[in-house]
Amino acid sequence: MLQPAIEFRNVSKSYRLATDYAVDHVSLDIYEGEFITILGSSGSGKTTLLKMINRLYEPSEGQINLFGENIANIDPVQLRRKIGYVIQQVGLFPHMTIAQNIETVPKLLKWTRSQMEKKTDELLQLVGLNPQEYKSRYPSQLSGGQQQRVGLARALAIDPKIMLLDEPFGAVDAITRIHLQEELIRIHGGLKKTFLLVTHDINEAFKLGNKVIIMDKGSVCQFDTPQNIVRHPANEFVMSLLASSRKQEQFWEGIY
Repeated sequence: MLQPAIEFRNVSKSYRLATDYAVDHVSLDIYEGEFITILGSSGSGKTTLLKMINRLYEPSEGQINLFGENIANIDPVQLRRKIGYVIQQVGLFPHMTIAQNIETVPKLLKWTRSQMEKKTDELLQLVGLNPQEYKSRYPSQLSGGQQQRVGLARALAIDPKIMLLDEPFGAVDAITRIHLQEELIRIHGGLKKTFLLVTHDINEAFKLGNKVIIMDKGSVCQFDTPQNIVRHPANEFVMSLLASSRKQEQFWEGIY
């Protein structure tokens, strides 16, 4: 039986001088192997919710458990070394080669040179980049989509059970974005890790997630499968999201 990988227990986040919660008393369970997308408009609390998992932000109230352990009891640095993290800006070190970027954390963990080289080659193959062609290049010599693939490989280097992705495809063009989405589905299916991905794009959220967390004004409006959300929207905000997606579809139907 699958166990919860992440448990939110009445979790809130408020900022000094703010009148409203950035995240407002959220309770939910995310199970091992799930691909969860977190959907919401700007300021909805989706990124704040994600960043509390690896303690980049600390909850103001409540508790977050990682495989049954309260993350407040885990050293933040040690916690982050157990969790993969990919952001929109990629964050590759420009003065390091692709191989050196991927090896950043393994080097801190005192892996041997042979271990790091083997893992780097495996990960570049996994994200669709030929190791012999790319590992000696520098980030500036790669396209945005290729850099994002390297960022994903670097996050996977320590074989984390949980991957956090904060709008990872927001800065790439539409065609590259679709290819990267397909790659991410393939990689998740092969690894059986728990993925959480933040997005403001409803089509991306419903395509990638086996479940979707829909947030508005710090609260979770609905947490369910894409099919159940479409069939049974929980409130007016969810209905408005679905309506906006349908309007986009009607625009393309009108052209054809």
